[in-house]
Amino acid sequence: MKTFLTVSLALTAAFATALGQNPPPPAAGQTPATAVTPAAPAVPPPGVATSPGAAAVTSPGAPGVTGAATAPPLSATSPGAPGTMPSPAVSATLSAASPAASASPSATPAEKQGWTNFLIDNFRKGGPIMWPILIVSIIAVAVVLERVFWWLGRWMRRDPKRIEKVFTAIENGDIGEASRLSRGTRDPVLRMMWNGLNHQHASLQGALQVAAGIEIKRAGRFLVVMDTLVTLAPLLGLLGTITGLIRSFSFLGNEELAVQAVTGGIAEALIATACGLGIAIFSLIPFNFFTSRVSNLEFELQTAATNLEVMLEAQNRAREVDVTTDTPSAATRSSI
Repeated sequence: MKTFLTVSLALTAAFATALGQNPPPPAAGQTPATAVTPAAPAVPPPGVATSPGAAAVTSPGAPGVTGAATAPPLSATSPGAPGTMPSPAVSATLSAASPAASASPSATPAEKQGWTNFLIDNFRKGGPIMWPILIVSIIAVAVVLERVFWWLGRWMRRDPKRIEKVFTAIENGDIGEASRLSRGTRDPVLRMMWNGLNHQHASLQGALQVAAGIEIKRAGRFLVVMDTLVTLAPLLGLLGTITGLIRSFSFLGNEELAVQAVTGGIAEALIATACGLGIAIFSLIPFNFFTSRVSNLEFELQTAATNLEVMLEAQNRAREVDVTTDTPSAATRSSI
């Protein structure tokens, strides 16, 4: 339970942090507050002199101008020259390239964030039904991780060699040694055997059943939650589909907003459906796997309990035969 709560809180905090670092995009037709439109530099009209020496610089072959075509063009295009302005072609080139240069730095952080922005944008587009789907997804991930860690620990706690030693000690009639070997272990089979060995005089079968039930309950914890999530997630996705379609058809009367609103509602419906189905698929595979593991554990416990009962019963019968053989009959005692 502690692992489940820890994983749930960690996933919730991570998503809340990511959602807070990515503000929602501006609405359609709204200019962001930080966007600054670059002002185009003032370009003088052709043929107008802007400086005392600008009249001498004209296009080659202009009528009435002698020697102006052979003048070096550096005075009109070289930056930093006093009393000169850039040519219209250079100014237009610089003004056309300035938006691309200003947009390139803003594309770099978006490429770095990658999937985070993609998931958060789709979460916002999915509508209000995405919040219950988010809660369901966090619970599903937490339950799956908790069960994975539990079964890994159970696999590491298995001790089949000690189980064989316990059966060997029972077969040899050494019940005390069998109880000592099964004491203080974390293997569920050995814990059940220890409980049966220490309560065999009261009710061996009842003690084994109680101990096996406790172990099966531990192994099957949260399986009901996973089964509920497998059914609930597609239903939430279907609910998001219905709400998205209702939103789309509610805007059909307005011709100006019809196209944008209908596409937004359809996107909301598809995103909610995809998320619901994804959570169901993600939970279904571990649910079936953990269910099979619980069935295998139940079979192991039943097998061990049956073997223990048979061996203890055989030992009790052997003791009764030994006691009957060693005790002299009444006729023998009277003759003596």
